[in-house]
Amino acid sequence: MNEWLSLITDVGFPIVAALVGGYFVFLTLNFILTGVLDSIKQQRMFAIALDNRVKTMNNEIVRIDVKMCQAFGIQPDMDRIARADGQKDARKD
Repeated sequence: MNEWLSLITDVGFPIVAALVGGYFVFLTLNFILTGVLDSIKQQRMFAIALDNRVKTMNNEIVRIDVKMCQAFGIQPDMDRIARADGQKDARKD
């Protein structure tokens, strides 16, 4: 407590009050930004999961398309198969 009183007497009350106010602004911004960063990380995980689902669905659609073309005896779309060829399957099974 004596340190605070000696600081106030040395530099004056307005300067100490400004320093304390600045510290509380820092704490408030730190709290807000921590919450925002957690939210951004969670949204990034959702975006990655959705991207994996889209890749998996694309691979499944190409596979089903080829099977249906074989069943009906028509020529499959080779451009579509070539675009999907070599892409990793995003499934984790």
